[in-house]
Amino acid sequence: MHGNLPAHVSTAKASLPKTYEAAKTALANCDSLDECKDWADKAAAIASYAKQANDDEMMKMATRIKARAIRRAGELLKQIEPQQGGDRGGGRGNQGVGDRPMVSRHSAAEAAGLSPHQAKQALRVANVPAADFERQSESATPPTITALAEQGTKAAPRPVLDLKGRDPAEFNLALHYVGGWEYAARDLAKLNHDGALAILTASERERLHKAITAIDGHTSPSEVNDEGTSPWREYPSPRIAARPTRRASRSG
Repeated sequence: MHGNLPAHVSTAKASLPKTYEAAKTALANCDSLDECKDWADKAAAIASYAKQANDDEMMKMATRIKARAIRRAGELLKQIEPQQGGDRGGGRGNQGVGDRPMVSRHSAAEAAGLSPHQAKQALRVANVPAADFERQSESATPPTITALAEQGTKAAPRPVLDLKGRDPAEFNLALHYVGGWEYAARDLAKLNHDGALAILTASERERLHKAITAIDGHTSPSEVNDEGTSPWREYPSPRIAARPTRRASRSG
């Protein structure tokens, strides 16, 4: 029955806490992916024995050790910038800084015996906030690696928007309405008003007046600003009326 159990693990109940504490300390100080992989494999062997022996406490210990081993592997992988390194082929495997070859996450994980799936899981488990990981791992029902990895894929919660007492539909309507006016204001600011107003023909001036009147009709002066006037009331109609065209100046 003990064939698949690592030599350093005793079946005595009293020794399990010591074994777990030793594993926690070793993994916290681990700086080698190979060692993390070794601990994960040991935990798998412990879990296999615990299942055969129907030992719930030992199974929990194995689950916790494996989670810590995988998480530490993910932390080490995260220290390597993604998509970096000279080991992607083309005989550049020894390129790097000084005597140190450049290493990618993929090659580091592969060298440690981690499959692409295991490496991805490790990175995701490492994404789980430390406080959440500790709370779950030390609980009476420690989560599986799959469950932890799923948590590591979740996006950070979006900040809650202040709707100012409106329902979401009203907020969305106001957002797009103000945005539309802002876009229009930016477009108008790009126009060469002085240059264009001086050369408009009578028919073009009439079209412009109609456009401005139509825009002005969509707003209520008392709702636009504190002065009780619409910004469209004064611009650019008076400027159009007051400014003579170049054609008019030439004919005079």
